[in-house]
Amino acid sequence: MKKAASARKAASKASASKASGAKASGSKASGSKSSASKSTASKASASKKAAKGAAVKKAPAAKKVAVAPKKATARLKGTAPAKAVVHPPGDESPTALVRRARRINRELAEVFPYAHPELDFENPFQLVVATVLSAQTTDLRVNQTTPSLFAKYPTPEDLAAANPQEVEEILRPCGFFRAKTKSVIGLSKALVEDFGGEVPGRLEDLVKLPGVGRKTAFVVLGNAFGRPGITVDTHFQRLVRRWRWTGESDPDKIEAAVGALFPKSDWTDLSHHVIWHGRRICHARKPACGACPIAPLCPAYGEGETDPEKAKKLLKYEKGGFPGQRLKPPQAYLDAGGTPAPPLGAG
Repeated sequence: MKKAASARKAASKASASKASGAKASGSKASGSKSSASKSTASKASASKKAAKGAAVKKAPAAKKVAVAPKKATARLKGTAPAKAVVHPPGDESPTALVRRARRINRELAEVFPYAHPELDFENPFQLVVATVLSAQTTDLRVNQTTPSLFAKYPTPEDLAAANPQEVEEILRPCGFFRAKTKSVIGLSKALVEDFGGEVPGRLEDLVKLPGVGRKTAFVVLGNAFGRPGITVDTHFQRLVRRWRWTGESDPDKIEAAVGALFPKSDWTDLSHHVIWHGRRICHARKPACGACPIAPLCPAYGEGETDPEKAKKLLKYEKGGFPGQRLKPPQAYLDAGGTPAPPLGAG
């Protein structure tokens, strides 16, 4: 019995010894696995840090964002206004476009309250002739030329009966003088034969006259008859596209697109505001962005000179301290500091 008991004790000791050995070996194995996983994690973390470092090194420098003054009219006065980031319209809603376009027109009305047609005229006949002559030349050159023309041929009847060679000699400074002579004599004959020597006040009648298209017709209707119209000249086309009022390039489509943004009563003054801004500040090649009164509203801000002092040197006509285009400008223009243009050959 004693022998059996001692044998059982020996067996139980052996079994306990085996179990503890197994536990020890399991613990060693698990320790080795844990250290391996820690090593792998540290390697992965190191590789991630290296990748981040490489990404930081490869990342390009952030591009500077153009900024514009909150109230750019201050720049014309020489003060330094607060700045605001200009965001392009992108997917601008139709309502947002209407609001922005109308605000631009209101701002320009404050800057150019004296805006007017820059052709000298005393009656509808002189205006329609001067507008035809203004194609492919400046209003200044037309204004310097028409005094001699209207002094010799004051009425449609006189110009209709004129000697073409004599008219050509007068119109030579305007360029394309032969074609323009043919147009003004032709439209004078049409006025005499079809309209009793009077300039008609309807669009459908005006566009029938030689050399008269929709642009010329709206100049005459808006400024001689007080009937609203949009004048889509080269300045107007350039600016409304630059402002993203429309992406159209055809003048008739531009007229329709812009006309839809404004009440009809605003069309004539709107044309003056846009054209004046294009001639004085927002030039085709070197727009004076740093002196622009509507910079915060313009998606093209930064295309031109943004430094205020350098931009001021780009301003033209009365904004730059130079004479205007009319020899006989309205009194409001003179009161605002504008000066008359010199006659042909002066200076």
